[in-house]
Amino acid sequence: MARPHRVLTAMTLLVLVAGGCVQGDQALEPHNERKGPVGPIPTGLDRYYGQELAWGPCSDYATTSADRTAFQDPALECARLEVPMDYAHPEGKTIRIGVLRKPATDQQSRIGSLMVNPGGPGASGMSAAASLTTSVSDNELGERFDLVGFDPRGIGASEPAVRCLNDSERDTERLDSDADTSPAGVAQSEREEREYAGKCAARTGVDMLANVGTRDVVRDLDVLRSALGEPKLNYLGYSYGTRIGSEYAESFPGNVRAMVLDGAIDPGQTTVDALVAQGAGFQRAFDDFAAWCAARSRCTLGHDPEQAVQQFQRLTRPLVDNPVQAGYGRELSYPDATMAAIQALYAPTLWESLDTGLAELEQGRGQTLLSLADSYFGRDASGRYSNTTDAFDAIHCVDDKRVTDPEEVRKADRRYREAAPFLDDGNQPSSARDMCAFWPVPVTGEPTQPQVGELPPVLVISTTADPATPYQAGVQLAQALHGRLLTYEGTQHTVYLQGVSCVDDAGTNYLVDLQVPPEGTRCTG
Repeated sequence: MARPHRVLTAMTLLVLVAGGCVQGDQALEPHNERKGPVGPIPTGLDRYYGQELAWGPCSDYATTSADRTAFQDPALECARLEVPMDYAHPEGKTIRIGVLRKPATDQQSRIGSLMVNPGGPGASGMSAAASLTTSVSDNELGERFDLVGFDPRGIGASEPAVRCLNDSERDTERLDSDADTSPAGVAQSEREEREYAGKCAARTGVDMLANVGTRDVVRDLDVLRSALGEPKLNYLGYSYGTRIGSEYAESFPGNVRAMVLDGAIDPGQTTVDALVAQGAGFQRAFDDFAAWCAARSRCTLGHDPEQAVQQFQRLTRPLVDNPVQAGYGRELSYPDATMAAIQALYAPTLWESLDTGLAELEQGRGQTLLSLADSYFGRDASGRYSNTTDAFDAIHCVDDKRVTDPEEVRKADRRYREAAPFLDDGNQPSSARDMCAFWPVPVTGEPTQPQVGELPPVLVISTTADPATPYQAGVQLAQALHGRLLTYEGTQHTVYLQGVSCVDDAGTNYLVDLQVPPEGTRCTG
């Protein structure tokens, strides 16, 4: 069965160098701070909710080359939060959560902390917050909120980190097309998936894998709220971060002040239905790309959008058996070519690169497409990978119901190919189960409509042609949380704080003044 694509925000995919300043851009002095406990404290967790945080420079928290640049900003400060590995045994092993903060520039008018998560699952909230500092530096968000990004357990600067493959193994894995759907091909694919699950268990630890899901992340988030001295949570969740937000709202409704949930996950959708809906979303984005490309003087896929899928398949399918050279001793595989397209379809700003990459592929070269795929997988120029993909797999395998019946897998693969024909490699649907079927720990979450108590109004933002989280998912989430839906008419994944003034103004007014936009509000770029 095709794996679900990670749902990363465009903001995460195109990380900006953090900017902004505090008090003339002076470096913040290291200091210890104890502001908790604040609010209700679950039994046995007093020491966590009231812990002291040691704030200091962020450079030592960087785990990627982009972070090493962004985290040098003297206006940022970082700390680690201690939480139980297993909340059922808070007296046992502990882990540490990486936290980054950009203090409000107007401390006298400060409202509180705004916690940010960019989704994935597996993306770094610290990186996301650092990249957003330029977007909030000259508005009320930056003036009145501390911008706080946290790396969920197992991710980025949090310790320990989920690890499954080393850099060389990940490079090799990306060259394997797994396109053979014969019985022998299925057996080989499942053997590789079983081995992958085994490496995750050996390198991360079974106890960590058992407690890495969203169930536990929302409890970490409440500990962080208290340790920061916040009686109520202000939260900005993008993409898969909307699932963290909705589960927090269900678990701690009385602790919520405001939530902006942009690019929603439908909380009640089954694993297969979510996968198929996402495939349809990427197909629609591909169709929009094809129409945009066809209107230009030069378009590799031609000037008839109706033929774009066939042309894309003509260019990419030969890669299944014959990868092309991509420079520096590397090759472009079929999986990387399709992932490059997925990467570019997250935001129209990358469509030019996709057309360029396809033009190179037509000439037997793969540099641009491989670069797009590298960005998707978190590989930097030195060949080092972030652990985003490893963490995505670990969280996905405990958050979602597993599909273990081979015939169900085959049906799901068939549905996905029908929903996203540009990603169909031309082979018969496969019955090969993914790594989750062999995962060494049980599922700890399940798709379900949240049952919320007395919850303040929540703002859900949904984009009409969002490729990764379809528009209807936002409609469903807003209804489930009894919140307000803000519609953005466009083709991209997530939109708040990305330069669309109608959306940015509505979201900021809500966070500052708790005023939701009028019912039925729609924005355009």
